[in-house]
Amino acid sequence: MGRKIINRIGEIGVNNFGSKMEIIEYRTNTDIDVYFPQYNYVVRNVQYDNFKRGLIKCPYEPRDFNNGYLGEGKYKAKENGKQTKVYSTWKNMLTRCYDNKCHEKYPTYKGCIVCEEWHNFQNFAEWYEENYYTVDNEKMHLDKDILIKHNKIYSPETCIFVPERINTLFTKSDKNRGGHCIGVDYHKASNKFRVRCSIYDFENNKKKSEYLGLYNTQERAFEVYKEFKENYIKQVADYYKNLIPNKLYDALYNYEVEITD
Repeated sequence: MGRKIINRIGEIGVNNFGSKMEIIEYRTNTDIDVYFPQYNYVVRNVQYDNFKRGLIKCPYEPRDFNNGYLGEGKYKAKENGKQTKVYSTWKNMLTRCYDNKCHEKYPTYKGCIVCEEWHNFQNFAEWYEENYYTVDNEKMHLDKDILIKHNKIYSPETCIFVPERINTLFTKSDKNRGGHCIGVDYHKASNKFRVRCSIYDFENNKKKSEYLGLYNTQERAFEVYKEFKENYIKQVADYYKNLIPNKLYDALYNYEVEITD
């Protein structure tokens, strides 16, 4: 007489992430189908033992900072035991927006969000594949606020990949300027306002600080900085013109430095 199969259809459980699960098909203890009602999703052909241990996962569970989920598709989070480049980029984006420790270290990311479409890793990865490019040996950065200044949303409409040297054009040294407007600090010895601008020496492949003089008022100092910086950004744009997307080139050429930056 054969062994009787226990009918466990309808059994309810909770996985280790806290999602409710229900067995909807039970063929053998190593072949069951599990339904996740919260996500209207079925995981097929899994083991009952893993169901009892809470090890069944749903690809739509927001496991990354309560927002990001893997979704279903061809793009993988890991290959050969290592995170894929696209997954690392996606995870770092979520970290900048939703990790409190990151906000303590980099407060400029407070208030930033990822658009709902990109909560799904598959959607982001598809956009990544269509928009990623390389420039020589430079590291590429996912940027959200060069195309749209002061933007706080990571989305297909607002983001673009930029070479690291372009990205550093917009790095601010808030601590060094001591509360003064961008590009300006107080020079105690002269009782004047000093203007400096960080630039990249392409010929010698290194960064350097360009000294732009001392001025009696902070407002005049800023005017000097603004004119120099905007012209310098145009020079960098021209250097990269045939290497970057047209919309990035246009954004650089039209970029305006503001006293509130």
